[in-house]
Amino acid sequence: MKESFVLVVTSLLTLLCGFAANVRAEESKRPNVLFIAFDDLRPALGCYGDSIAVTPNIDRLAARGTVFDRAYCQQAVCSPSRLSLLTGRRPDTIRVWDLSTHFRESLPDVVTLPQHFKNQGYWTQSLGKIYHGSGKPSLDPPSWSVPARFDRVRDPETRYALPRNLKGKGLKRSAVEAAEVSDATYLDGMVCDEAVETLQKLGQQHQPFFLAVGFRKPHLPFCAPKKYWDLYDRERIPLPIVEKHPRNAPELATRSWQELEGYTDVPDDGKLSIDKIRELRHGYYACVSYVDALVGKLLNQLTELELEEDTVIVLWGDHGYHLGEQGLWTKANNYELSTRVPLIVSLPGQARVGTRTGALVEFVDVFPTLADVCGLEAPSGVEGLSFKALLNDPDRRWKRAAFSQFPRAVSGSRHRGHGAIMGYAVRTDRYRYVEWRRWGTDDVLARELYDHDADPHESKNVAGQATYSKAMEELAGVLEGGWRSAVPAAGHGS
Repeated sequence: MKESFVLVVTSLLTLLCGFAANVRAEESKRPNVLFIAFDDLRPALGCYGDSIAVTPNIDRLAARGTVFDRAYCQQAVCSPSRLSLLTGRRPDTIRVWDLSTHFRESLPDVVTLPQHFKNQGYWTQSLGKIYHGSGKPSLDPPSWSVPARFDRVRDPETRYALPRNLKGKGLKRSAVEAAEVSDATYLDGMVCDEAVETLQKLGQQHQPFFLAVGFRKPHLPFCAPKKYWDLYDRERIPLPIVEKHPRNAPELATRSWQELEGYTDVPDDGKLSIDKIRELRHGYYACVSYVDALVGKLLNQLTELELEEDTVIVLWGDHGYHLGEQGLWTKANNYELSTRVPLIVSLPGQARVGTRTGALVEFVDVFPTLADVCGLEAPSGVEGLSFKALLNDPDRRWKRAAFSQFPRAVSGSRHRGHGAIMGYAVRTDRYRYVEWRRWGTDDVLARELYDHDADPHESKNVAGQATYSKAMEELAGVLEGGWRSAVPAAGHGS
């Protein structure tokens, strides 16, 4: 009897150990994730057709993955955009529309993208700016296996290198800086160096990892080592094609966020000379090339550690950016230049590489997609659609619309919370349609319509023209129907 009992217990232990071993083996087979984020990066990249940008390393990544030509953020300002991606939910759901609100105030139990991977056996780690870069929204301990690093750095000595700027006051000193310094003088270089070291450590463990690396450039101030400025001839960087606000656009649409103002070399009224416009555009491209070089270091480290074939790479910028186009600077509006984002995905063993897709995708789609390609189920409540199918079939039919929004106060440059007025935008293959609604009543205060077939630079609001009345009616219906009505039937392209 005793021998039979021992035999049964031994058999059960063997089965349990075998089950645990199989779980560990299954987890170890799951791909790693390298999650690379940028602050204020519009698609000013060679792989997006920008003939000015010097971005050989991001272009190298694009050559082994898929470029999403028409990816859109949910709200064109840092924290709401990043939180939409990291929760897979839209701003009105997480109730985050500004830079000071933490998403767990309204959704305390929501599972974030890195938290979901951690719950499924991944080691999750954050270096740099992944959530917001300051205040409460920058922190979310449940997301990470170890405390985040370089997430709340506000030291001017990591932003500037030249003596005249180091002697200044506050965070806003000069808007531009070209210094004869190493990459690691500025914060992004420090983040990159630690990421390279972290990859070395993570590559030695058997547990799959989700490593998030967040670069703060090309966010203002446009400070980068001089060698990246030297990659460009300033006179060959074109000025904006359209330098004025769109004709017939409501003031709500073109109101300045006033982010550029406040730097010591920028007039308080925001009116810039041609020379300053050229300098700022030059500085932006220099910063893009700077972070491109840092991406190259990460990719080289993956190759050296032989992790390329075991790692999903996702590269994204949190929203677009204006550099004087449409008479606007920075972001914080519903226009194409602010809401369209770079998004590149590369999978191990991807059947079709070096491809691009014109399918409409959104930041809320990243969460379910990453879960899908790593063999995980996305948690319930995610308001996006996995675009895994597009990676090997980039021309298939997909969403018919992408949705963005931006709040406004009644007056003034900044809003709090949801603001008094919300601008809801829908982007289809041909049109951008916007309704500015009074919060609480949904009364429509103004409408915008831009025909990208006739006006790709959104220079004229044609919402009042009779020839577009049918399009207006259809687009209003799409906006009213919401994101669920815009996805392919049964969640699949056809």
